[in-house]
Amino acid sequence: MIRIDEIYENTFFAWLKRHRYGVRSFHCHPIGSSTPESLYCQGTQEVWEHNYITFFDVEPIHLDKFQPTFEKIRYDLAQDIHERRESNRIGTIVTSEHDSENVEQLCSIYGWQSRHYFFWGWAALDWYRGYDLTFLMPEPQERTIKRTFIAPNRIVGGARRHRVELLYYIFKNGLTDNWISCPAVCPVEGTSILDIVRPLANRYPDIESVFANQALPLDMPGETGHPMHSCWLSLFDQAVESMLYLVSETVATKRRHHLTEKIFKPICLRMPFILHSTHGSLEYLRSYGFKTFDKLWDESYDQVVDDTDRIKSIAELLIKLDALSAAEKQALFDSARDICEHNYQHFYSGGFQQVLWRELTEMLASLDD
Repeated sequence: MIRIDEIYENTFFAWLKRHRYGVRSFHCHPIGSSTPESLYCQGTQEVWEHNYITFFDVEPIHLDKFQPTFEKIRYDLAQDIHERRESNRIGTIVTSEHDSENVEQLCSIYGWQSRHYFFWGWAALDWYRGYDLTFLMPEPQERTIKRTFIAPNRIVGGARRHRVELLYYIFKNGLTDNWISCPAVCPVEGTSILDIVRPLANRYPDIESVFANQALPLDMPGETGHPMHSCWLSLFDQAVESMLYLVSETVATKRRHHLTEKIFKPICLRMPFILHSTHGSLEYLRSYGFKTFDKLWDESYDQVVDDTDRIKSIAELLIKLDALSAAEKQALFDSARDICEHNYQHFYSGGFQQVLWRELTEMLASLDD
């Protein structure tokens, strides 16, 4: 298992020193930072004429937001390499985005090549290790289902405004007898949720009144103040009585796949899930050996290309599932146990790591000198 806080030094740069001696490497330190000041350079001091690689593999690619960081790499930290080389193929950026129009645009601007690996898969393996050896959750066959879903929502502003669109349907259709969190003020941006939803009024004319009439914040026990839970499993008491986990991912717009640690929380809790993310994200997850729940409910929402229509399709599925009787919800959860067990074992018994390792080593082998 890769220690995620040491992946650049112990995995990537150690490989580069052995196989691509003289290639300069950039990443942001500490993990999670993304500013120009956080850029850290690793390279062989004696040889500077080779190419360079940037590992920008934590944050999704937002061209405007991260332009100062990209500019510093291209026109400061790697400018001397560009001046010495005549090749048009200078610089490679490694991201955690797959089939991404944003990455394609980024590479067209700076003349970079792109590579991909699933950073967040490695992060989840590191962060959630050992939870299979605890007694925090009863076995699935011992659980009594009382709610339809659990839906944590911490950051709701900025590029994650798609979450309030789904919450709009949840609140409007009275699905609040579930475990839902929603802040009154985005804890990262400090923006009132009423200010966040206001620009959406053209699309949803009643959205302001829907949120104004909803008592906020909605907190779950253990989540008051919306602390960051990314690197831990949590909310066990709420999860154990919920039929499914509604995962609202960091990215849910445009053509790209960027799943994070969030999708692995229900997997590690041995729960079914509905995934609010970009078009084709369930299919992307299945490519890593996991199974989803298309034989139990309609997963066609994953194939809806339009981002707004996909949210509506997810909401319609939630409404349908929430209308089931308690006995029907229990039966549906019980029917999902084999799939949940497969995903749990794939995560904890080494299968997922083998897939990730093959992807990572093939990515490294494809890097040019």
